[in-house]
Amino acid sequence: MGLSLQKGQSLSLTKQNGESLTNVRLGLGWDSAVPAKKGFFGGSKTVEIDLDASALMFDAEGKHLDTVFFNQLTSKDGAVRHTGDNLTGEGDGDDETMMVNLPAVSPAVQNIVFVITSYSQQTFDMVKNAFCRVIDDSVAGSPEVARYSLTESGQNTAMVMSKLSRTGNAWTFQAIGTPANGRTAGEVLGAAASAL
Repeated sequence: MGLSLQKGQSLSLTKQNGESLTNVRLGLGWDSAVPAKKGFFGGSKTVEIDLDASALMFDAEGKHLDTVFFNQLTSKDGAVRHTGDNLTGEGDGDDETMMVNLPAVSPAVQNIVFVITSYSQQTFDMVKNAFCRVIDDSVAGSPEVARYSLTESGQNTAMVMSKLSRTGNAWTFQAIGTPANGRTAGEVLGAAASAL
């Protein structure tokens, strides 16, 4: 289990020996907070929560450069890759993941902001156990480095979860957890930019 971060806290992705993590995986997960509904024959039916994880990339001046989401699974520089859309949020662990090859990120990119949006307009008061975690795929065993568990809920349809920021060759992960509204990453572009 990695370091547990609170809202607003940051973690350097530079190791104690001075080396930086190279390949990280951002895992985002959530569960339905809505009780199962009874079906026609007395069986229960789980309410599916369809959220989408996206990564928005910005330069040092806050200009939007690129977005990775369910309709564009790889960034223009090839460094950020979405592993695919999860339509239900069913099951334990990560519901959607992003692979980031940090040394391959375009030099123009200063920040990568990770957001979750509800395309079906389900709100976050229907969501529980939302989290974002960083896994180090640079080493054997892929240990979890940090985890941010979201405690907020509400009538919002999106959440700015976290960001990776670059200073020189070093990267920092920050837990954000700011509510927003929008069905797609493009609709929360302003909220993501506000988190820079």
